[in-house]
Amino acid sequence: MAEIEVLLPKMGESVAEATVVKWLKNEGDKIEAEESLLEIATDKVDSEVPAPSSGVLIKKLFNEGDVAKVGDVIAIIGGEGDSPETTPSTIPAQKSAPTQPVVAKQDIVEELLAPITNGASSGEAIPKSGSNGKFFSPLVRTIAEKEGISVTELEAINGSGQGGRVTKKDVLDYIPNRNTTAKPVPAVATPSQPVVQSTPAKAFKPVSVQPMPGDEIVEMDRMRKLISENMIMSKQTSAHVTSFVEADVTNLVLWREKVKKQFESKYGEKLTFTPIFIEAIVKAIKDFPAINCSVDGHNIIMRKAINIGMAAALPNGNLIVPVIKNADEYNLIGLTKKVNDLAARARQNKLQPDEIQGGTYTVSNVGTFGNVMGTPVIAQPQVAILAVGAIRKKPAVIETEFGDSIGIRQMMFLSHSYDHRVVDGSLGGSFVKRVGDYLEAFDINRDV
Repeated sequence: MAEIEVLLPKMGESVAEATVVKWLKNEGDKIEAEESLLEIATDKVDSEVPAPSSGVLIKKLFNEGDVAKVGDVIAIIGGEGDSPETTPSTIPAQKSAPTQPVVAKQDIVEELLAPITNGASSGEAIPKSGSNGKFFSPLVRTIAEKEGISVTELEAINGSGQGGRVTKKDVLDYIPNRNTTAKPVPAVATPSQPVVQSTPAKAFKPVSVQPMPGDEIVEMDRMRKLISENMIMSKQTSAHVTSFVEADVTNLVLWREKVKKQFESKYGEKLTFTPIFIEAIVKAIKDFPAINCSVDGHNIIMRKAINIGMAAALPNGNLIVPVIKNADEYNLIGLTKKVNDLAARARQNKLQPDEIQGGTYTVSNVGTFGNVMGTPVIAQPQVAILAVGAIRKKPAVIETEFGDSIGIRQMMFLSHSYDHRVVDGSLGGSFVKRVGDYLEAFDINRDV
């Protein structure tokens, strides 16, 4: 049979590449149509790539840990008479004349790097993103760490990938020329101007922790490593500030308690507080559209779409943030259906890569863990995130036309973290206050 190319499938409008996590078949293995060939990962979502037809896997074109772009040929399937290449699981070099041997890219890497570094490694850990927000793939970071390329050098490389990303080819092209780049010229003192020497910032190095007797060492899984990198990157990128508001949501709680059985019977969906919170957030974003933005260098990108991310805890303790695209186009019924669907599929690891991309604002319900408030970390490249705390009965002052009185009310805290580079206290505080106002003014007689 003719050879069939297996392409990395499209996984959503905003997903351009994926990392090969694990090959499920070896070269020479027989495979049936629609049988899974390999596992791939995009950000925090893992998925499998099925075989387009039956046959024999005769060549893997990407190794585990490599990053492939959508549309790349990642494997070749042939007939039972075909045989795999003699160098398994390696990426072939560019197609050449039949008389020229095929050379694996890994061999090219080693040949190029050996005379420069002699196997030395800087030991400097490369973050997922640089200080300028430029993303570095796992493969690029591995090569950089092995060859002693610093974060500063990576940031200076003109990336040829999507959005200026530095690709494996960019790093390999840079390595042979790195010693020929111009060295910085030291400042020369003049009678009228003294030399000003800047002290470079020291690279952050995690403290080495020694286990004590009885300790258990558990390696982070892939998702936990991603979360760790994203949280550190967000703190290094944004100047976090948090404002707090306490809201009286008694009417909201009474209304939900009154209609939840009717709502489930009529629409087949359980009515939780989350879609109600999202509805209020969307209204407040329309009142304060400047909170719905991103930062690109010295430019502020004002987002037209209102895409709400909802942080969801998974059974294994990890966190994922599915996104409700164009949340302002849904009524409460539609929001309820979207929230329930995304939350259920998140717990089952059935989200599509595109469903955790493109968020413009995020809400995290820390109240589900019994927490009254929190200081959430901004999901880059957004500029704000809201944490909603547990709803608790508390004594509160009730203002009436006959005077003030003390009553038992359903109260909750709203914690709003925002990027002080572009969101000042006036905007950040006014926004969270407006969300609280909408929740407090909830119509107890609202129809379902």
